[in-house]
Amino acid sequence: MRILIVEDDRDAAAYLVKAFSEAGHVADHAADGLSGYAMAKDGPYDVLIVDRMLPKLDGLSMISRLRLEGTQTPALILSALGEVDDRVKGLRAGGDDYLPKPYAFSELLARVEVLSRRRPGKGEETVYRVGDLELDRLSHVVKRAGVEIDLQPREFRLLEYLMKNAGQVVTRTMLLEHVWDYHFDPGTNVIDVHVSRLRSKLDKGFEKPLLHTIRGAGYMIRDSAK
Repeated sequence: MRILIVEDDRDAAAYLVKAFSEAGHVADHAADGLSGYAMAKDGPYDVLIVDRMLPKLDGLSMISRLRLEGTQTPALILSALGEVDDRVKGLRAGGDDYLPKPYAFSELLARVEVLSRRRPGKGEETVYRVGDLELDRLSHVVKRAGVEIDLQPREFRLLEYLMKNAGQVVTRTMLLEHVWDYHFDPGTNVIDVHVSRLRSKLDKGFEKPLLHTIRGAGYMIRDSAK
């Protein structure tokens, strides 16, 4: 998942970004309602996590504006106000869920995962197929020739990105930005290690390899070696 966290408490936001990253997801941060509105309107997010009390534009107004303009990305509201009336206001403003503070991250993660499954992005495929390989973005199930393959969260994200760009060369820079959320090269072999592990899970025991290294360019998922 790609998640937008709109939270003015920088320590709380940093914690959430780190926690979602460790859970295998990508999280961006906006520190005020106006920035969050702009990022949510233009960004390809699966779920928005919005603090209710925000500078420049409060969370409920931000969500209401997005809904009026046609952005339907699921939104979960975080708030220290946990009374029934407060929750009703949040849902009526266009929120899809409401979680009072303090909360356990495990519950937040579970709620976000439910929201991401509830509504696929407009026009987005939920199942990718390359040859006899199939990846379901909602259930996180990967199968080859009908046999389920067990992948770690980062391996799943790596495969998801490769399959989304099937038949095209995916560079190291693209993988660092979209799978690891790095905007710089850390100078390690982290990509090579994960690609090697993924290749052994996908291609071992099969006559036709699907994951290819394109020398000097990057990597590619394709149906046959050409």
